[in-house]
Amino acid sequence: MRELLPLLQRPSRYIGTEWGSVRKDPSQVTARLALAFPDLYEVGMSYLGQKILYSLVNNRTEFWAERVYSPDAEAAAVLREHKVPLATLESDTPLAQLDAVAFHVTHELCYTNVLFMLDLAGIPLRAEERDERHPLVMAGGGCAFNAEPLAPFMDVLVLGDGEAVLCEILEVIATAKREGLAKRELLLRLKDLPGVYVPAFFEFQGPGKPLKPLIAGYERVDKAVMSDLNQAEFPLQPIMALGQAVHDRLTVEIARGCTRGCRFCHAGMVYRPVRERGLDRLDEIIGTSLAGTGYEEISFLSLSTGDYSALDGLFEQSFERCMSEQVSISLPSLRVGSISGRLMGLMSRIRRTGVTLAPEAGSQRLRDVINKGVSEQDLMDHVRRLFENGWQQVKLYFMIGLPTETEEDIRAILDLCRKVEAQGRGTKRLQVTAAVSPFVPKPHTPFQWERQASLKEIQGKIALLREIMRPYKRIKLRWHEPDMSLLEGVFSRAGRELAPVVERAYRKGALFTSWVDHLDLDKWLETLEEEGLTAGDFLRERGEDEPLPWDHLNPGVTKKFLLTERKRAGEAKITPDCRYDACRNCGVCAFQGRTSSLAQIKDAELRPLLVFPERDQAPEGHDVPMPDEVPEVCGASEPAAVDADATSTPAASGQGSKPWVRPKPPIVAEDLTRRAGHFRIWFAKTGPAAWLSTLELQAVFERCLRRAGIKPSFSQGFHPLPLVSFGRALPVGVESRVEWINLFTSKPYEPEQLERLLGPALPEGLSLTRVERLSMGRKQPQAVIEEYEVIYTGPGERADEFRRAWEAFAAAESFPVVRETKRGHSSMDLRKVVSVLDVGEGWARLSCDWSERYVSPLFAVREVLSGLPPTQWRVTKTAQHFGESDQGAHADV
Repeated sequence: MRELLPLLQRPSRYIGTEWGSVRKDPSQVTARLALAFPDLYEVGMSYLGQKILYSLVNNRTEFWAERVYSPDAEAAAVLREHKVPLATLESDTPLAQLDAVAFHVTHELCYTNVLFMLDLAGIPLRAEERDERHPLVMAGGGCAFNAEPLAPFMDVLVLGDGEAVLCEILEVIATAKREGLAKRELLLRLKDLPGVYVPAFFEFQGPGKPLKPLIAGYERVDKAVMSDLNQAEFPLQPIMALGQAVHDRLTVEIARGCTRGCRFCHAGMVYRPVRERGLDRLDEIIGTSLAGTGYEEISFLSLSTGDYSALDGLFEQSFERCMSEQVSISLPSLRVGSISGRLMGLMSRIRRTGVTLAPEAGSQRLRDVINKGVSEQDLMDHVRRLFENGWQQVKLYFMIGLPTETEEDIRAILDLCRKVEAQGRGTKRLQVTAAVSPFVPKPHTPFQWERQASLKEIQGKIALLREIMRPYKRIKLRWHEPDMSLLEGVFSRAGRELAPVVERAYRKGALFTSWVDHLDLDKWLETLEEEGLTAGDFLRERGEDEPLPWDHLNPGVTKKFLLTERKRAGEAKITPDCRYDACRNCGVCAFQGRTSSLAQIKDAELRPLLVFPERDQAPEGHDVPMPDEVPEVCGASEPAAVDADATSTPAASGQGSKPWVRPKPPIVAEDLTRRAGHFRIWFAKTGPAAWLSTLELQAVFERCLRRAGIKPSFSQGFHPLPLVSFGRALPVGVESRVEWINLFTSKPYEPEQLERLLGPALPEGLSLTRVERLSMGRKQPQAVIEEYEVIYTGPGERADEFRRAWEAFAAAESFPVVRETKRGHSSMDLRKVVSVLDVGEGWARLSCDWSERYVSPLFAVREVLSGLPPTQWRVTKTAQHFGESDQGAHADV
């Protein structure tokens, strides 16, 4: 694919030379794997799961994990036109030549993109059409717990925690290669690994009928589980996106699983139990990763970050470091009432942007039905503190179409928003946003049997909300696309009968369905009709005794538990969190005499693992519990019954963390706006780095400075930025031996010291050439004349054409061209700014005079070589000449 970079938009998506990427000698590895994300690069590079598995596999010397992302439609057209298959980023190896391709299926609407990538790679779509000559095609992620619409295209699906089994899968693949096993023999060996689901070993018997197991003893597949996250590998040097990722920050997983028990929540059911990382381990991860990456923001990630039992301790032990290094902290997934007033105050000192809270329903009755466990008073207390600490924008997330919902519940959404608005009276730019999303009944939840509201019903609910909210200027309504939710419901609850629909829709061009501007519901409904199906077939209510397409896939929670919770929902009964209350016997854990429904889990192996038995955020008016005040861990306290459905209280585990002591108040950061030095840093931008845009290069350099430990000066204001300025923007695809940046530093440095620190922190393609001291003035001269070298790289028979084009240009008195500008088309004579210094066999040297006007040198070369494709030549800047104000300084190589 790399030979096509000059033809691709956003070529930095495809160069694969990010800081943290791994390259190995293919001859020295026994199994090669492509971790495939079925969406664009900037989306996939935000996904922590891929980074975890990438690091896990590549830490094994005998294995090599590479990455591949879905190209956009334009890039795919270029690949097909030139008959070039989809390849990995790290080595540019076609996917069909690898041992395995593993897809991350993080949502249901990506299934056609999976087929898109297989097709571009030249790999047969259906598993039955592939044999041992093809790579093993796998998928994992939350959707694997019901990926039946995708099952006929997969050789293997992995349920649960990929870290627990992926390397074992690669070991089996390596052995199968060595022994020359047929594909069926390989699959028979893989089925014995935890979490491995082989769809070919279950026969589809028609819609509404259970799958027929074909292998004795392989009637149900249990998920794989990492029982202790402290023992799990975590990437200390994660790959850093070259372009702007959707979530471009250091993401640290502080916990996995959630037992709040929200009855609509798929992830909260299938990723049980809760497993927290200890404070010591997190401190190591954060310190090492910040130093090794240069990120300027940290995000503490879990399904419910506010429920992390040591959140105060974690935030405070990270706060001082982040304040001193101008690093912000993000706490996503905050539950109402889950952060203390002290923690809220610390957060406000770092950054006060908008905050999102999720009451999920407007009325207390409906919040009890879904087991949200949030009272109206909790919400009011929380938003009042937010406004007191300087927040001005609050977003409230709601679902519509929930079981038992009435019009009164819909109107209660506005009532709740008005009460939140009232808490912020006196706030200057107060804004309350109600973000609503249609409810989708998910597999393996207490609501998996419920019907999903029709498109017409959802549109009516949104219309009602728009009407009643219109008079309130400080309350805004946002909603998730109902068409998208309808399709999500179809995919979530379907069996293999939907696979032909997925394939047919892909052939019709249904791609990137999770992007609003690509969604075409009519195309999907038409495809369903062509296969004799309707959306209503999948959105209807299911009988409790009715076979479900996912019955053979076991996340640990039992159907008995889910039915009990469904009954409690109908009675609007709350089920407390088993972390801090009685065990509900959901079926996952194995301790204190319990038997897990997961066959491979032995007694006492799987249980909630918490840093503290009680959260370190006490309610207002109470002291934070200290280690000598909390109950002993590991089951010392007596079980306590809560009600007839409960059994006993599970134990927590301290996970070996040091006794927690409240840190001293953070020190005031040094004055990072001070200017102690000013330098010009000269560097070469060659090879893969040539495909970075100037904006991308700015982000790369800012993080290089952080990795190098160089302290830049920062601007003042709400979002301080390092005082770094670049020379004239270099066109994407043009190399240079003489680029520079100007840098103010808050500490004094010698030029040689900056060279020594910065050189090792630069990614591939960027190399330091020298550092020179500048005056302390902000304004510094730009080059007036630049020199370039154009090299011919195409087939020998067209080399003369290259030479003749430059000779003709040099001999011409004028060379009129028309170029597009922001104001339209503009005519100019290219000979007035570009002159030819010399021409040889396969090369030409140019001089460009920018004293009157600037023209992209890439545009100029394309105009002269209009008969040759841009894949057959390359351009390199070789010298810069400055004006008299810089005393005729000349920089070249």
